[in-house]
Amino acid sequence: MVLRLAGKTLLKMIERWPSMISKCVLSLTENLRDSKSSEHVVLGSCAVLASKTVFKHLAMDPKSFCSFIRGILLSSHHESLEAQKAINEVFFTYNIHFSGISRSIFRTSDYLIDGTDFANLVSQIVSLGSDSSSLHWRYNLMANRVLLLLAMTSRNYLNSSSAILSDTAGHFLKSLKCQLPQTRILAISALNTLLKESPYKFSAEEQPLFSDDLWGNTKSSLEGALTRIFQEDGFFNETLNSLSLVHIITDTESTSSGGNNGNSIFQSLTDKSITRFYFDFSASWPRTPSWISLIDSNSFYSKFARIFKRLVQECGMSVLLALRSTLEEFANAQERSKQCVAAEAFAGILHSDVNGILGAWDSWMMVQLQNIILAQSVESIPEWASCIRYAVSGKGRYGTRVPLLRQKILDCLATPLPPKVTTTIVAKRYAFLSASLIEISPQKMAAGELQLHNKLLEELLGNMCHSSAQVRENIGVTLSVLCSNIRLYALSDNHRSHEGGNNDVHNQLMESWIELLTVRASQVLMNIQNASHSVTLETSRDISAPDVQLNGHSQDDVKWMETLFHFIISSLKSGRSSCLLDVIVGLLYPVISLQETLNKDLSALAKSAFELLLWRIFWEPHLQEAVSVILSSANDSNWRTRSATLTYLQTFMHRHTFILSRTEKQKIWRTVEKLLKDIQVEVREHAAAVLAGLMKDGDEDLVRDFRDRAYKDAIAFQEKRKQRNMSGGQSVASIHGPVLALTACVLSSPYDMPSWLPEHVILLACFGGEPSPVKSTVTKAVAEFRRTHADTWDIQKNSFTEEQLEVLADTSSSSSYFA
Repeated sequence: MVLRLAGKTLLKMIERWPSMISKCVLSLTENLRDSKSSEHVVLGSCAVLASKTVFKHLAMDPKSFCSFIRGILLSSHHESLEAQKAINEVFFTYNIHFSGISRSIFRTSDYLIDGTDFANLVSQIVSLGSDSSSLHWRYNLMANRVLLLLAMTSRNYLNSSSAILSDTAGHFLKSLKCQLPQTRILAISALNTLLKESPYKFSAEEQPLFSDDLWGNTKSSLEGALTRIFQEDGFFNETLNSLSLVHIITDTESTSSGGNNGNSIFQSLTDKSITRFYFDFSASWPRTPSWISLIDSNSFYSKFARIFKRLVQECGMSVLLALRSTLEEFANAQERSKQCVAAEAFAGILHSDVNGILGAWDSWMMVQLQNIILAQSVESIPEWASCIRYAVSGKGRYGTRVPLLRQKILDCLATPLPPKVTTTIVAKRYAFLSASLIEISPQKMAAGELQLHNKLLEELLGNMCHSSAQVRENIGVTLSVLCSNIRLYALSDNHRSHEGGNNDVHNQLMESWIELLTVRASQVLMNIQNASHSVTLETSRDISAPDVQLNGHSQDDVKWMETLFHFIISSLKSGRSSCLLDVIVGLLYPVISLQETLNKDLSALAKSAFELLLWRIFWEPHLQEAVSVILSSANDSNWRTRSATLTYLQTFMHRHTFILSRTEKQKIWRTVEKLLKDIQVEVREHAAAVLAGLMKDGDEDLVRDFRDRAYKDAIAFQEKRKQRNMSGGQSVASIHGPVLALTACVLSSPYDMPSWLPEHVILLACFGGEPSPVKSTVTKAVAEFRRTHADTWDIQKNSFTEEQLEVLADTSSSSSYFA
């Protein structure tokens, strides 16, 4: 109690007499540095230092600030847990609420002249943050955090800032191979922040035609200090080994969020409080969303790649000379973690756009990329795919500036593989191609990229019947990226600006693949259906015969259709399906009709595509074509296709109810009503369920018209039955249809009691004496009506007469099983 009162009194005094703050800060921070200070003295000092009044003073008084920093960092000798907790809390509070150093500190004349005290403070903190110091790891982390703050703030305010930045950048470069994981994480962000000058980097206006001599007199202020460090024997080997420790591949990797940059692996909430802010302000990568699981890697950290990119831009080709042998060793390593860090380093180099990078590509980088493609390893495919994706990512604020090596990388990937390679390598190459094509800006495609698209399109369309399922999946995914790029380019202004001669070629390229896919899909679908029908007939003739295998042509048709379904699935997942709606509508019928085939893999893919299609909204002019395809498939000879069409129709109507014309709605309603009398009982019952759903939120006029006609048809049917004018050989469907229409009306109002519902329910109950399946339909519908209205039945039963209640009771009494 006394300590609290003393602290509050002291705070009131320094708020009233600000001149006392400087002396108090010096005295209190001395208490933290003094190893003989008792626990209660440390706790009291921390309580006062954590106040806003003191923090505001630290932003204006350089001497107090230096004393505060030294007091915090030199207080690790206190053994009390309470004291250590209080000291850490002071630093956390300062770091979170007062992050950085106020520029007003450097506006005093003393600091503008030389900044000697500040340089001495930086030198002292560098020694505290080094790996060789005996400081506790958390204080080491705090020292490095403060060092980064000091270096960044002094950049534009001290004459000695270049020396401070050089020392700081060199310190953090050495920290990449530090044994403390948290310090490595902070060093990564620090280097990404400090390496800014980039004298060897080509600007947007420069052409990559200059010789090395033009850059001979241009050097970064940090180059000398950094070069001495990374040219040390074994530096990059130790650094890459340390960074590989961050890449812990776990079984839960797929469930973790991508782009975690490694900091979530080792950092607790306390550590993140120390290093906060410098992990949050970097631009996110990748710029384009990824929907492809084959290239989605959670263990590729773009900030690691950015370190190597900026290091090459800061120091030039000397980095590549020092890094080459280590990079090749790690790229060929068996451990996935080493390949991960090799992929990051290689990505940064490829994306650096520095003078001399073209020569390095021709001399060894292209060969290295080819070796990566031909490697048999499959575990690290996502990391290398991310590496290639990073390397071809667009530059600039909007990501539209083309990297220097993009065309070289694309040409290397487009080069045909040697004969007799394994299917794993073929699948890997297509995964790499899809990863690179995602990052191309379609609206800004150059002539070389268009030619590459044309070449790859011919290759992909020719390999859709590949024997490997994995390769077929990758071909379908790559084809979706390729075709969407072509279509988006066709819709852009850049396409219209081409000369007339080239324009004809481009138009032919953009339209030929659409016709090929849709026309070939119709032929393949017919072949698959005919083959399945033949197999069914053969097996029905000889029940004891073994399973009949499809012939070679039929198997090729199935493989081709599987690839097409992968194309549809990828297009719908990509977010680019809006530009491919005409193609998707043209392939709608195969998706609906192939959900139940003899080939289970083909059916599974059709169902996956079908589930995604349920979410797709079609706009004019594609909406009319989609309605036409749906109405046609609803009259298909295969009842499973008719049933699948009903499933699609229900969702389709809900999603398009406000954009469909009245004529189109009427056609759909009439088609579903017609299916109430289908020869297949499953289709009839499905149609009734769909109509019940459409009546809940459909067009009021259509709903009223259907409800009135359903009631009149049921009345007319009963009158004819009473007059015995109906022949005994009438089909079950003609009797079941009117009952199902009434059922749809009753089930469309599950909880309320509109004025028309009692008459419909009683009329439906009157059909309870018909044979199955009519009887089972009636009993189930009445039982469902009683169940959904049970909560408010005491009130809603007043809508019925006594005679109607008796009829309802007679119908439902023996059907309690269904309630």
